[in-house]
Amino acid sequence: MGNTLAIVLLSVVLNFASSAQQPSQAGAAQGGMPPATGEESQLKKTGSMSLADTNYVIGPGDVLNVQVWHEPKLSAANLPVRPDGKISLSLINDVQAADKSPMQLSEEITEKLKKYVSDPQVTIVVTAINSKRFYVIGQVARPGAFPLLPEMTVLQALSSAGGFQQYANPKKIYVLRNNQKLPFDYKRAIRGKGNDKDFVLLPGDTIVVP
Repeated sequence: MGNTLAIVLLSVVLNFASSAQQPSQAGAAQGGMPPATGEESQLKKTGSMSLADTNYVIGPGDVLNVQVWHEPKLSAANLPVRPDGKISLSLINDVQAADKSPMQLSEEITEKLKKYVSDPQVTIVVTAINSKRFYVIGQVARPGAFPLLPEMTVLQALSSAGGFQQYANPKKIYVLRNNQKLPFDYKRAIRGKGNDKDFVLLPGDTIVVP
């Protein structure tokens, strides 16, 4: 009797442990990679940048959401940055947005609103990145212009173009930057070998896939 009870209890424990592990194992089997963080997911789905992304510099053509806490009449959605680099807001009129980070712009708008609002709290979200682009041409599935996210590398940029076509030569890829031709060996880069390691793109770079 004692042995039978011990066997039953052991079976229950093993079944419980097995069921607890199944969700994580299923996730790994479906994606093959760990899930993206909240920030990575936001970038991949919308290309938007929040107030916390202090490295991003706003430029003409970008689209902003300006949110003033508890002040909907002073907030503005889908606000384009004009070619002169400015945006227009209620009460404070034109504000220079280009060449500033979301944090810097938030601080400036906050200071201007203090004349009209007690303790204003301003949040800036870049909902569309149009001022900084890179280009992919050649043997890729989707050649064209793409928004350049902060710290985006060549490998990440190539994934935006949908992969290589049948006769592409990944070893002969290069990046055109001004008058420079920067070689990029895809196969060596994904292994992190030699001088052809992955590197960060700059606005206006063109990736050529022969």
